[in-house]
Amino acid sequence: MGLFSRKSKSSGTKPSAKTLVTSSVDSEGSNNRSPTISVGSRLLNRGSGGSIPPTPITPMAPAQLSRINLPKPPDPTLDAAGYLRSLGAVRERCKIVTEKALANNLNHFDVDLSKFPDVVSFVCNIIKRDYDAPFSTIPPHGRYQHFCVGGRDRVANLLATFPEDVDNTEKCRRLIDLFLVSVLLDAGAGMSWSYKSTENGRIYRRSEGLAVASLEMFKAGLFSGDPNNRYQVDKEGLRGLQVEQLAQGLQSREGNEVAGLEGRAQLLIRLGDALADKKEYFGENGRPGNMIDYLLAHPTTQASSTPIVVLPVLWNVLMTGLDSIWPASRTTINGVSLGDAWPCSSMPQQTTVPSSPTFSPFPNSTGLPTAPWESILPFHKLTQWLTYSLMQPMQNLLKIQFAGTELLTGLPEYRNGGLFIDLGVLTLKSDEMERGLQNYTDHYSRAGTMGVEVAPMFEPGDDVVVEWRGVTVGFLDKLCVEVNQALQKELNGGELSLAQLLEAGSWKVSYASFMFIPLQWSSPLPRTIPASFPMVASPVSPTTVSEAETNRERNRAAAKSPRSAGRIRKSHRS
Repeated sequence: MGLFSRKSKSSGTKPSAKTLVTSSVDSEGSNNRSPTISVGSRLLNRGSGGSIPPTPITPMAPAQLSRINLPKPPDPTLDAAGYLRSLGAVRERCKIVTEKALANNLNHFDVDLSKFPDVVSFVCNIIKRDYDAPFSTIPPHGRYQHFCVGGRDRVANLLATFPEDVDNTEKCRRLIDLFLVSVLLDAGAGMSWSYKSTENGRIYRRSEGLAVASLEMFKAGLFSGDPNNRYQVDKEGLRGLQVEQLAQGLQSREGNEVAGLEGRAQLLIRLGDALADKKEYFGENGRPGNMIDYLLAHPTTQASSTPIVVLPVLWNVLMTGLDSIWPASRTTINGVSLGDAWPCSSMPQQTTVPSSPTFSPFPNSTGLPTAPWESILPFHKLTQWLTYSLMQPMQNLLKIQFAGTELLTGLPEYRNGGLFIDLGVLTLKSDEMERGLQNYTDHYSRAGTMGVEVAPMFEPGDDVVVEWRGVTVGFLDKLCVEVNQALQKELNGGELSLAQLLEAGSWKVSYASFMFIPLQWSSPLPRTIPASFPMVASPVSPTTVSEAETNRERNRAAAKSPRSAGRIRKSHRS
């Protein structure tokens, strides 16, 4: 079954609560086979002992683990930067903006919670359209699914090509190598770009096209500096990468340019430097996959019949190990870069605005004493996307379980956030709409080109975008709760995880339909405009804006009809 194809009408059956953990990606010839384990009673546990299921092609029941005490994030009064870089800070800080949204007290959006049931209904309709109850085959959100575009499990096919003397640990290292590079290349490719697979001749676009392209470049050895093993990513291979090589691998040429080509190449070169610098995580040869050895040897990892890794340890590897690849222009505190974290006027503001530009520029309107760090809203979207994606191969091949997956949040990106705008829960206030449309006009006047659809435009650090992203995190949590309530009968005692909701619901539903465009979310690529977002094809005018609003009203109406939802969304699939 393809990621965006309709489900087959075969009857769905609920897996037994004692199903054995198996996966088609295991190799019969592996020298590193882990014992099978029994799973607990609940199908889809969201607790810290819970584990996410795998791909749509290789379903695996989640194990029920004993609850494990997780390390707490740093005390922000002692280590503000450490706290804001932690995974636990994302949901805690976004809760402040979400509470304002629930009271319709945002600075840039009007909130209509009476439309929230429409969002729930729409997502439920999409889930029921594509999956059979009790929905246990829904995979978690992750890069793996993009490799399965068209219903082909390309990862399983890749694993089947490895010799029998390649054990599961090395297989997993190779997948971690592939997934990390593929995720870093997964930024807006451009509306005109497409990729023709060298294996089947089919054409793919957007995230799926970049996934297939990265896989085929990986198989060709483009990222490897080891002549004896082309199936790896390492520091030497990345440091020697040329823009022309990446252009050839992505089939980027005149008329089929991939957006930000040079930025992508520079990002991979910086990744090579980071892999060389962080030997404790990535080993002497600088491979992303060597993080497996670090995780398994970590003192907090519990080695029983199956390894149990504390998720914050993986998080620290990604945040610390990849820190040097991000732009230096990001928000900093005391000289420490915070990554994907931004000042937000909806957050508490410091009592005195400091001279340093790294803190919030917004005034304190409450008069209450507030520390500077409290004005910063962290998201770490790309690191969370990496975390979701890298867990899957470790679970499938090495049976590693992760404690603390409930710390991960919904991804604050334009697809998920656009869902709440599409269906009328969030509406941009008129003055911000006017400012965004002026940004659009100015941008295309400078560029001398025209887009595809009228939409306000904002820089990634604009307060509009930051507030929108904060609300998105909180509203995705709310959506997950209400979708589970709405599907209670079909779930038959189970529960959809947030990762499953992202995959089968919010991300798919709003794949290419949203109201306005940030110039770029949180990608490390130094680009000014993500061409994968819908643009306008004519100068801003009341007529075209009205037509765009009509399209959004049609989407809102579709929320109440699963048949209409299927028709409207069909045109958005890649």
